[in-house]
Amino acid sequence: MKKQPFSHRNLPGLLLQAREAVMAHTRPSLREQGLSDQQWRVLRVLGEHAHLPQGVETGRVAREAFLLGPSLTGVLTRMQRDGLIERSSCILDARRTVVRATHKGLAKVQALSETIQAHYAWMESELGKQKLAQLYQLLDAVIQLEPADYRVPEVILE
Repeated sequence: MKKQPFSHRNLPGLLLQAREAVMAHTRPSLREQGLSDQQWRVLRVLGEHAHLPQGVETGRVAREAFLLGPSLTGVLTRMQRDGLIERSSCILDARRTVVRATHKGLAKVQALSETIQAHYAWMESELGKQKLAQLYQLLDAVIQLEPADYRVPEVILE
């Protein structure tokens, strides 16, 4: 019998499968709000930084939403068209673009955050508070294993 070429399970595949299991609960709510997964990731980032009156630079949005530049540009164009975000030049460096969620975009963040928080509460009740905390700790530890320059792609936009 031939030896298996891999001695470990497919960790990237398992992480993707776990992501899909979590997103299976979230996607219906996103679709009800007319959002794609990528649009939600952008709105979540902007919602987390809504306290910044100057907005968030597109490079930071790309890093925190895990989107590459060309994808982010298309997503932002559609979101601006739909009245979810507004873009403007950075006041400190006119070559850079900043993004802010509009009232409409923030309303979607608020509506979805309630649904998502309820899903996390359900996960906690199913797994237990300790196991969910362990999962977060293990994922943080795996992320920390990689050199900083590999963790999040650097993206130059506009």
